Amino acid sequence: MRCDIVTIFPEVCGPYLDASIIKRAQAKGLLEIKVHNLRDYCLDKHHQVDDVSYGGGPGMVFKPEPIFKAVEEITQGRPRGRVILTSPAGRLFNQALARELSLEQSLLIICGHYEGIDERVARHLATDEISIGDYILTGGELPALVIADAVTRLIPGALGDEQSAERESFTEGRLDYPHYTRPAEYRGLSVPPVLLSGNHKEIDRWRRIQALKRTWERRPDILNAVELSEADRNILEQIREDKI
Repeated sequence: MRCDIVTIFPEVCGPYLDASIIKRAQAKGLLEIKVHNLRDYCLDKHHQVDDVSYGGGPGMVFKPEPIFKAVEEITQGRPRGRVILTSPAGRLFNQALARELSLEQSLLIICGHYEGIDERVARHLATDEISIGDYILTGGELPALVIADAVTRLIPGALGDEQSAERESFTEGRLDYPHYTRPAEYRGLSVPPVLLSGNHKEIDRWRRIQALKRTWERRPDILNAVELSEADRNILEQIREDKI
């Protein structure tokens, strides 16, 4: 996969993209990710990326010219793929969308800033507007990194243990189960005995119950959005009745 990030603060992205799973995916040749400074595509000698808003109002707005030029030059000679604009007005990012994007050959993410971006970019250049949540950030760099990270984890071969991506939170419509490691007892706090039993069938059942219980308590909206198996529905019924 090829992923390009367009930003006025490229120094923000570099350290994160050069570490951990994203770094290893690049080293394996599974991912090519490049960060581009939007100011390099400005048409004036002052490299101005923004201007005042037509009609008045506070704040500055990203100009369309450097963004169109950046996208056209970066994708020249190859299929453009998905062009993502990070925006609070966009589609809410989730695991399903991450999986959808991971199937693409090319992603280009435009990081917003200031009061906004000229609407012509959203309407005529971007293929997607994506938000990572209902809150305000200084700029689009963090959303771009979130998207890049979540998508990278779903590229086959990016994770050391391929089952990790399959079992992580949200993948099957529920949160992950609780995890424990050594020591078995710490400050009077003990690991659940079932995890020490060696009975893998009971361990799997305990983990499934705990995952469903945690999801029901913390994110019931997730459960409402997926089709549960009959076994899971039975477990949830027992959870609601405080039987397990």
